[in-house]
Amino acid sequence: MGGTQDKQPNAQLNSWFVRSGWSKGELARQVNRRARQMGALHVSTDTSRVRRWLDGEQPREPIPRILSELFSERFGCVVPVEDLGLRSVHQPTASSGVDLPWAGPQTVQLINEFSRSDLMLGRRGFLGASLMLSAGPALVEPMQRWLVPTPLGFPDATGAGVPLPRESGTSGGRVSRLSEPELELLETTTVMFRQWDSQCGGGLRRKAVVGQLHEVTDLLQESHPQRVARRLYRVTADLAALAGWMSYDIGLQPTAQKYFVLALHAAKEADDRSLGAFILSSMSRQMIHLNRPDDALELIHLAQYGSRDSATATTQAMLYAMEARAYANMGQVSKCHRAVRMAEDAYTESRPVEDPDWISFFNEAELNAENAHSYRDLAYVAGRSPTYASLAHPVMQRAVELFSHDPVHQRAYALNLVGMATVHLLQREPEQAADLTIQAIEVARKVRSERVNTRIRKTSDTALRDFGEVPAVAQLTESLAAHLPEVAETA
Repeated sequence: MGGTQDKQPNAQLNSWFVRSGWSKGELARQVNRRARQMGALHVSTDTSRVRRWLDGEQPREPIPRILSELFSERFGCVVPVEDLGLRSVHQPTASSGVDLPWAGPQTVQLINEFSRSDLMLGRRGFLGASLMLSAGPALVEPMQRWLVPTPLGFPDATGAGVPLPRESGTSGGRVSRLSEPELELLETTTVMFRQWDSQCGGGLRRKAVVGQLHEVTDLLQESHPQRVARRLYRVTADLAALAGWMSYDIGLQPTAQKYFVLALHAAKEADDRSLGAFILSSMSRQMIHLNRPDDALELIHLAQYGSRDSATATTQAMLYAMEARAYANMGQVSKCHRAVRMAEDAYTESRPVEDPDWISFFNEAELNAENAHSYRDLAYVAGRSPTYASLAHPVMQRAVELFSHDPVHQRAYALNLVGMATVHLLQREPEQAADLTIQAIEVARKVRSERVNTRIRKTSDTALRDFGEVPAVAQLTESLAAHLPEVAETA
């Protein structure tokens, strides 16, 4: 009893909570929902429990991690557990860090163990409690080692495979007889998973991708000729990057980052600089999402330098477009304009027949979408500038038109409908913004993407705050409640 009276209110958590605008019930619902997503089915939070946290009670894991993620997403920046005035459990180096050994056998083992833990989520607890996001030098400096030459771990002097360590209980040293059709099937399966992700969102097939990734790392623990080993590492990198992207799409930010890091390690073993650059661009996009544009720019420059002799024109265009996004979020106008122009120029040289499948998403619609979002972001950084909003408008409109005829990239279509709505809000055209947001809700009903839902919620919040008296905007609340109830619940 006395311990309860001695507790002091958690001023740090109270500060973040007040600024969030959430009620205690809303925060409790979001915590429960995130816990269900992560497999922590034992978590059941209510208003009184939130009140006790604010009064100084220290919640047990995974609650501190969940609160860190929720506030990070709400404010668009990394909010560590410690900044919330909460205690975090000790983080094992192998689970929480990104500074991992750049060696083939260790990479295979880490991916195998991490994917297995992810697959067991629903039965044995939750992976997120052992992870935390890295940012700044702690993230960028280890990634720079991607460029450092290292001896290959899988071939010997004759070109035959050197056996990699196997899990206990299995026989080591067995030489694989993986056939060419089997290798091709693994590669085409990855292509199929990527199409499903674009069409249905990250929430539908993520576990299938993780399962396939785990199976491929099992294969890599056998002995292979160098040519086969490289292809297996390339498939591993591709699948790990896709698992990371799907995790990012459904809001599992620490899990996404870990998959991206492991994917980059596998791409290094495959000696595929272009694929590595693509993975770094995904990490950069995540940093922009978390309001870390400086980190995003460092990662993109690392990607550009590392792939300067291998990237196709399409990949170069994508990297320039992401560079523009980083500069826009940093408020560096002239550098943003320059990167946009370089993206457009590089894209004119694109030859799709030369492109690997993982860059096939970057078409004319995506080029326009990225550049439009750069102008839109400049508008926000410049204090809702109408000048940059007017630059964004025709480019975003072109992206929406192109995606509307694309049956595969439905998530991108929804995201750009929301993007177009934000441009209309910047131009003080609330009716058009409301109409586009409702269209986005209709597409979002078919796509399991927390990223789409969150952007719809934020755009609706902004519209209601600035133009709540407009009837079309007021109806957004009803549309959210009717068609995306979970978004309405956590708004």
